[in-house]
Amino acid sequence: MITLENVHKVYHRASEQVRALDGVTLSVGRGEFVALRGPSGCGKSTLLLTVGGMVRPTQGRALVDGRDLYALSLRERAGLRAERIGFVFQMFHLVPYLTALENVLVPRLAGMSADREAAADLLERLQLGPRLYHLPSELSTGERQRVALVRALLKRPALVLADEPIGNLDPESGAQVMGYLAEFHRAGGTVLVVSHDPLAEQHADRTVHMVRGRLQPEPTPAG
Repeated sequence: MITLENVHKVYHRASEQVRALDGVTLSVGRGEFVALRGPSGCGKSTLLLTVGGMVRPTQGRALVDGRDLYALSLRERAGLRAERIGFVFQMFHLVPYLTALENVLVPRLAGMSADREAAADLLERLQLGPRLYHLPSELSTGERQRVALVRALLKRPALVLADEPIGNLDPESGAQVMGYLAEFHRAGGTVLVVSHDPLAEQHADRTVHMVRGRLQPEPTPAG
């Protein structure tokens, strides 16, 4: 599902070069759940945005679902994101003047009754039925993250990219969100999640560690 081949990302700031990604090679299989861990500033979010088609690498290739992302046009890349990739971010990115239900429907260009029914059903499943018509300011932090998760899952993407999805949540809400990501994974979805929380590792098939823009060698299984 994801293939990164010798990916570099260099930012130029005045006379300084910042190597956010330094020769990253990574493969994530279809239906795999991978946790990405590492200290702040090591390049985890840059890697995630590169996989999501939003940060063009300075060097190397990034393929998702067999397609070379940065060989695509902007329109083609946006179409791939819209149809195949769901994003969940730490800061939720909800529209403050829209209800929970409307926020979920924004990427679907709202209004279709089938979409509204599916969105309402998914919100109900994530225990947000009584909050369908509440604004983000009327929701708890955990409820806002669950709304963001429903927004990502409504289109039934093949891949979910999650950047610190439980970083702002209390333990109970964090466990709920990770549980829903695990459920998506069990249904055949692919998940790449950046998280400092060990809870992510408990649900992941494997954990990849990053330091200073480089992935660390994965341990060889015993035996």
